Amino acid sequence: MGKIDSIIHTEALTKIFNRKKIAVNDLYLDVPPNAIYGFMGPNGAGKTTTIKMILGLIQPSAGSIQVLGEKMKKDSAKLRRKIGYLPTNPKFPEKMSPIKYLNFVGKIFGIPKETRIPRITELIRSIDLLNLSSSEIKKFSTGETTRVGIAACLINDPKLLILDEPTLGLDPIGRASTVNLITELGKNREKNVFLSSHILGDIDRICTHVGIINEGKLIFNGTITEVKRLIRSNSVELQIDGKSDSIIQKLKIIPNVIAVDIERHFIQVGIDSRENYTKTLPHIFNVFKNDPAELISFKSGSENLENAFLKLLEDEKSNGFLRGITKNL
Repeated sequence: MGKIDSIIHTEALTKIFNRKKIAVNDLYLDVPPNAIYGFMGPNGAGKTTTIKMILGLIQPSAGSIQVLGEKMKKDSAKLRRKIGYLPTNPKFPEKMSPIKYLNFVGKIFGIPKETRIPRITELIRSIDLLNLSSSEIKKFSTGETTRVGIAACLINDPKLLILDEPTLGLDPIGRASTVNLITELGKNREKNVFLSSHILGDIDRICTHVGIINEGKLIFNGTITEVKRLIRSNSVELQIDGKSDSIIQKLKIIPNVIAVDIERHFIQVGIDSRENYTKTLPHIFNVFKNDPAELISFKSGSENLENAFLKLLEDEKSNGFLRGITKNL
């Protein structure tokens, strides 16, 4: 594959169901190469509909789609063979084992046996299901089933992986395992990962870039850092262990600190400007130097993707159109 500016590129992508429900509205999307791209939005925002159009499974009402530098159409079977796709809550033949299922998928792709068998072995080992490789899938947990689905996505060695809500319904252990697996996949420079989710913590931990969709319209497209920068606040959150009285008094007299609020073991410190933010931080940390209270954690006002997400949705609701809905974003 030659150099491609966008792994996925859409222009004016629109989908209207039954001539009355606008599911996707004038979507301009750019997914850069070698990215783990998070596609996020509330439930019902249009994420799955967009994915199905990107895959050519449903046809858009208007607009165009390019995937891996080629136009995606209804008959683009050859192009779809370069893509691995994991739908939300994937279902598998319950009586099949991972080995049998992956062998079945490999045969569908026409992968010769001498290549298929070693690849299946490699994939089962990489998704940490070696001890369950001959067990029936119906006995698997949701997390184990998801890992089988990810392995099936990889059987054809795709250039692009599209994962629709891969951590939905997983317990904390299953979610952590899946997040780690996707992160490792994203480190492979020959793979491109497009991940849909409404779980903001997963997007924040996994992704390098993000697109935010709401009510069918793209309201942001850029890097994780850029979206946080949009809502960067001049504040820090401190979690402490111990009495807070003396800490609060010391914080209040620091130059450029304009507000100190406490709730339980969390102290919110406001700083008067972005210019003074960095130089004020050492003074904030210094108040713990000779105090019995211990600083447990520190979080800057720009670290929380959830805050960025909610702020963007709030701005869109207030203004009607956001800074991020034009082609030039």
